Amino acid sequence: MSLVAVLLFVEAETGAALAVALVLLAGDFTPGLFGAFAGVVGDRIDLRKVMVGCDLAQGLLVLAMAIALPPLPILLVLIAVRSLVAQVFQASSRSAVPALVPDKQLETANSTLGAGTNGLDALGPLVAAGLFLVTDVRGILVIDAVTFFVSALLLSGLPSLPPAKEHSGTSVIANAKEGLGYIWRTKAIRAIGLGFFAVVAFSGVDDVAMVFLAKDELHGGDSSAAILYAGVGIGLVIGYALLTRHASRFAMPVLLIIGFAISSLGNLFTGLAWAVWAALALQTIRGLGIAALDVAINTHLQRQVPAGMLGRVFGNLYGAIGLAAGISYVLGGLLLEHTDARTTFIAAGVGGLLATAATAISLARQRQNQRRAPQ
Repeated sequence: MSLVAVLLFVEAETGAALAVALVLLAGDFTPGLFGAFAGVVGDRIDLRKVMVGCDLAQGLLVLAMAIALPPLPILLVLIAVRSLVAQVFQASSRSAVPALVPDKQLETANSTLGAGTNGLDALGPLVAAGLFLVTDVRGILVIDAVTFFVSALLLSGLPSLPPAKEHSGTSVIANAKEGLGYIWRTKAIRAIGLGFFAVVAFSGVDDVAMVFLAKDELHGGDSSAAILYAGVGIGLVIGYALLTRHASRFAMPVLLIIGFAISSLGNLFTGLAWAVWAALALQTIRGLGIAALDVAINTHLQRQVPAGMLGRVFGNLYGAIGLAAGISYVLGGLLLEHTDARTTFIAAGVGGLLATAATAISLARQRQNQRRAPQ
């Protein structure tokens, strides 16, 4: 909800695609620079305390944005700091799941959790579209700040989730290096991480281009832009609902490739959309793919990575994804400045499909090598 409000606020104040890209860059690229350390926090401190503290901090930062509505440079700093805190929360929350549910229920748990986080992206933009009729950016940000405080209260009811004792006496830097080394040595995780990075590097620009597609090519207003941003969220809700029942039927690497492909195709065909409702439908389909890849990655890592290393793996992975998104915002923003939103969406889709194919080939080769190894 607040993302839509801030994006529309910056677009109205500056009218520049690059300014919108900078907002997204501060939110995604900055925490990516510290991904190696974000997961260390959850691996060293009780996960419940980490998550509650992160939500309280995020609520205060969003409230500061609402009160001040600062100029762009200060706004970018506040967004960057909040995103750093969110990065720690993300790694810790994913690490907590296998400690709370049995292994056989991980697909269901991750699908349910995804519906309650990524899936509710459908509700935020739709609420924002309605709230713009009765309030302004400041009011929407205040409401968003309250949701963080409510979340902290709910999370305080979790049981204690203490860290592994193996980290006592070791330094944060040593823990961060250990996490990076583990990912690089483990070929399957490295391949998935590189593939995820490449797909996001191509497709992340859709967040920048969406508002311009809605207003310029499809001749809509602020409400139309908010509705298009909600399309992915609607697809996520549907996708997570389906995966809650059916995800266990797939091997997680297979589900991952399916998710990469569908999300990339969604962007490709959004660039060809002729009306707001058509773009909404295509972004909804893209949301189905994102739900699939989200459940696949989280479940696969939770099963394959040791508990004491899980926070750092998630921190590094999603930190790298933040860097990929930042790259996409910058290069995609420049492409958008020199072409148009349609061309940008098509380029994002084609690039994502190429990255999907490369990842599928890499995973298939690793699987073949594993079968031959005993011989």
